[in-house]
Amino acid sequence: MIHGSIVALITPFRDGQLDETALRHMVDWHIEQGTHGIVPVGTTGESPTLTHDEHCRVIEIVVQQAAGRVPVIAGAGSNNPIEAIEYSKVAERAGADATLHVAGYYNRPNQEGLYQHFKLLHDQTAIPVILYNIPARAIVDIQPATMARLAELPRIIGVKDATGDLARPWAERQLIKKPFIWLSGEDATAVAYNISGGTGCISVTANVAPKLVAEVQNLTAAGKWEEARDLQDKLIPLHQAMFAEPSPAGAKYAASLLGLCTEECRLPIMPLSDATKQRIRQVMEQLGLI
Repeated sequence: MIHGSIVALITPFRDGQLDETALRHMVDWHIEQGTHGIVPVGTTGESPTLTHDEHCRVIEIVVQQAAGRVPVIAGAGSNNPIEAIEYSKVAERAGADATLHVAGYYNRPNQEGLYQHFKLLHDQTAIPVILYNIPARAIVDIQPATMARLAELPRIIGVKDATGDLARPWAERQLIKKPFIWLSGEDATAVAYNISGGTGCISVTANVAPKLVAEVQNLTAAGKWEEARDLQDKLIPLHQAMFAEPSPAGAKYAASLLGLCTEECRLPIMPLSDATKQRIRQVMEQLGLI
């Protein structure tokens, strides 16, 4: 089952181009550090500003480099269902374990529109689908009744929940009657979300502290809630620093301190201010990461 610390992987650039060598190294490093799964080309992977060919290439490289050692959940979402289907088929051909599909941002569909969008993706592909519910970015919210209706489709297997509503898994579990995967989409809620029935987190901070973020998930899986809480307390300043300015600038700067890649992002994401860089460096030093 897909569970634990699943990194929302940054996409490394060098001189404006995809850095394939760094990408392959990061996949190996994450697996060595205990990361339980990888999400390439999600929002943290700067999917909105990748070209079509770059998007497909990142999926292919990550699946190839992971080589079945951990699940790969390929970001394939779009507010254009034709594009989302195409990316899903790329992921399927590459050998990804599942795809991640965001709700219809900018289009602002109603609940029936959301259902029909995801149903079309489901029916036109043969790969498992994890829904991505993030009202802060998409404006629209996949409501529990719609989530339950979608869960009736056999290859819709779970949700990345970035609603920030810790009651949401409780409400959805009352309606969903099959095995279903609940993953937090927010690092700061990871422990509390698992208490609510979650089994993992698609994590930005895992780009920087994969071993520690994985350990939080391991502790919750073992029911060691107090130990998980204590470790999460130590990680909260890092979670906060990652989002002090628009993501993934924070994660990329932190990764550059670890020698994983450059800090390059694509516009409209701007380089970090010196104050935020100092904040990230200090938190990483306190955690013994650098």
